[in-house]
Amino acid sequence: MVSLAIVSVTLLGATTSQGKSSDTYKQLNLFGDVFEKIRAQYVRDITDEELIEAAINGMLTSLDPHSSYLTAKSFDDMQVQTKGEYGGLGMEVTLDKGVVRVVSPIDDTPASRAGIQSGDYITKLDGEAVMGLTLTEAVAKMKGEIGTDIVMTVVRKGEKQPLEITLTRATITLKSVRYRLEGEVGYIRISSFTEKTESGLLEALDKIHQELGDDLQGIVLDLRNNPGGLLNQSIAVSGIFLERGEVVSTRTRNDEHVQRFPARKGDKINGKPMIVLINGGSASASEIVAGALQDHRRAVVVGT
Repeated sequence: MVSLAIVSVTLLGATTSQGKSSDTYKQLNLFGDVFEKIRAQYVRDITDEELIEAAINGMLTSLDPHSSYLTAKSFDDMQVQTKGEYGGLGMEVTLDKGVVRVVSPIDDTPASRAGIQSGDYITKLDGEAVMGLTLTEAVAKMKGEIGTDIVMTVVRKGEKQPLEITLTRATITLKSVRYRLEGEVGYIRISSFTEKTESGLLEALDKIHQELGDDLQGIVLDLRNNPGGLLNQSIAVSGIFLERGEVVSTRTRNDEHVQRFPARKGDKINGKPMIVLINGGSASASEIVAGALQDHRRAVVVGT
């Protein structure tokens, strides 16, 4: 009886596995049929690479809107940006329902100086519609020779008519950390998390301590319109204001595979009060920092 039971379970498992495989193949055949229909009948020529990239991104964004697939070129572009210097307009963008949406403009760039706002939708570039373009294609159109102009058609909440905004392309040198004094309070603005953010923050705090010394009453950390960046930099920044504790952890489907990232630097302002400013343009690494400081009751987070 024991042998029969084992055989029955084994056969049932095999049947279930075969059934799942069969369903998967049916779905892949459906994908193949749609793929061929688009290749043959779509209104414009489209490459197989474009279709595959769009399909992969569709899978990812349907599960998590903050996940996307990077081609080799996109990955290279991202590495250039996180190093702190690149050519372009100076804004973080994403693709939202086929239209380019501005996540946030970057401080002191053509985009911020032209008044581009978080949440703006870019519908045309130099009069050409962006609908139907991949994000990589749209970004490529926004790049160009330094000093040349581009006209963006922007749809903005609260505006009845689309706006036409002219921007001049420039070399974008990112200084991700800036600071100033407001009386006896240090104001620190972090616009993105690049390779130089941790060192920039430490430098800003050193200068604040040099100018105020023991008179320092607290710190305002401004992460508004900060689209994020490097994970290791968000962990380092959080650790600068924490004595100990976990900053963030990553989990897979298997609960045993948990990677924890603790604070290591130690609180550089010795427990002085902190306020963290966020808004709808604060994403990714910004959310990690704000969340860690709030969870450890190290700072009051203001904004949504």
